[in-house]
Amino acid sequence: MADASIFDRLKQDHDAHRQLFDKMADAQAEPDRLEKLFEQFRVEVTAHAAAEEETLYATMLARPDLREDAQHSVSEHKEIDDYLEELEGLPFNGDEWNRVFAQMKKRYLHHIEEEEEEMFPDAAKELTAEEEQKLAARFAQRKPAELQRAEAND
Repeated sequence: MADASIFDRLKQDHDAHRQLFDKMADAQAEPDRLEKLFEQFRVEVTAHAAAEEETLYATMLARPDLREDAQHSVSEHKEIDDYLEELEGLPFNGDEWNRVFAQMKKRYLHHIEEEEEEMFPDAAKELTAEEEQKLAARFAQRKPAELQRAEAND
């Protein structure tokens, strides 16, 4: 993946997030496993969003034709973050937690579908292949630090 574009890297993360949702669904009868998977999801999504905002979104915000898409996605990241914060304050895997988790999951899946089907193609029209590769490299550089930060915030 040395010459992967930013979009390839972000889609890889999205696919990993979808797999975590599937694993969490399979772990419903195993609360300890479910909690570990949820924590893995929380850390991964938090780091992904921060690194994405610092790379792709920062670039898009500087371009008038892409600014609105980036602002929309940043607001969706904030919404997901708000759900994660709300989940932190609820008894894990209780009725209320499961209700909020289901809402967050629905919003997150909508968000990544919208990115992949609308925003990424729009941005790809405006960015050169070289810019996409530079953003991918910057994303790969930022994400480990963001993972550490997200893990520290549990």
